[in-house]
Amino acid sequence: MSFLEKITEPSYFLLRLMTGLLFVQYGTQKFFDFPKAGPGELNPMMTGAATIELVGGILVAIGLGTRPAAFICSGMAAVGYWMMHGSKGFYPLVNGGTLIAIFCFAFLFIAARGPGALAIDNFFKKS
Repeated sequence: MSFLEKITEPSYFLLRLMTGLLFVQYGTQKFFDFPKAGPGELNPMMTGAATIELVGGILVAIGLGTRPAAFICSGMAAVGYWMMHGSKGFYPLVNGGTLIAIFCFAFLFIAARGPGALAIDNFFKKS
């Protein structure tokens, strides 16, 4: 399927962009009750998670500090999975943790792969 090779970089850009933007909505939900009512009063751990979701998601989406931002987002998602879902059962489908598990591994892939095309990080590369 050689035709797919032609869209490797644009596809990766869309993966990075959409993963970051979808993560941002969890931070805006916690901080601003948008797009729907958030979890209520934030404790320090929820505030930290919301900050990583909001700031980290934006950084990954625009491709600025992509590797460290994605690595931190991946770690936050892993911790969130085990704290909120892992104790409710082994299988993500049963414990409600499928989405955060996917975020964890998508961000881990982005951290390993780097910014790719159409990233602000590319303007800071040394030639």
